[in-house]
Amino acid sequence: METTSHICVCDDEAAIADLVRKLLADEGYRPSVCYSAAQVLDLMTRDRFDLVILDIMMPGIDGFTCCREIRKKSQVPVIFLTAKDEEIDKVVGFELGADDYVVKPFKPRELMARVKARLRRTSVDASRVQAQSVLEAGGVTIDEAAYTASVLGEELALTPKEYAILLCLAKQAGRPVASSELFEAVWGEPASVQGNNTVMVHIRHLRKKIAAIDSSQEYIETVWGVGYKLG
Repeated sequence: METTSHICVCDDEAAIADLVRKLLADEGYRPSVCYSAAQVLDLMTRDRFDLVILDIMMPGIDGFTCCREIRKKSQVPVIFLTAKDEEIDKVVGFELGADDYVVKPFKPRELMARVKARLRRTSVDASRVQAQSVLEAGGVTIDEAAYTASVLGEELALTPKEYAILLCLAKQAGRPVASSELFEAVWGEPASVQGNNTVMVHIRHLRKKIAAIDSSQEYIETVWGVGYKLG
């Protein structure tokens, strides 16, 4: 069995929709079948899908319109499965945000190969985004997506301002950051003597919290006459 990815199948021809459902289920996927675009749009407000397989020629809302509506709210991969095989139809489909286009009559193995390829690519893209959201600097690890910071694998209990200061320092990759620059970036106000003092107090709190995990080194260094940097 390949995966438990949740896949929405929409085709007004029940025989085709049910065939695709069986093919997906046999591969270990979790398919949900709709017989109209309106059903797809309604279902997507209540459930999450990893992929949508969508017919174009359907009564009421057609596949093109459905894809356009999906793209207003979601970047879920969409594969058109349709009898419309004109080049212009494919161009329109891709311009509306479709990720792939399979023409009927289709070969089951080809469709499954396209499904697997699209899900695999989506998984790789998600991994890249997750990797890009993690910063490591001076022994501190910050996960922007999760809004967390840790030292030696242990999460720091930070206030929003403390987290923002640490993030600013981490993004500079060891370059000293002036107190005035930190204050303007974190508080969004013009720098001032009082602002610099506020930053100094927050730095002191940060150092104390980090030292409670590891006091063997100074993670946030003071660069006299300049500001602060991560080790």
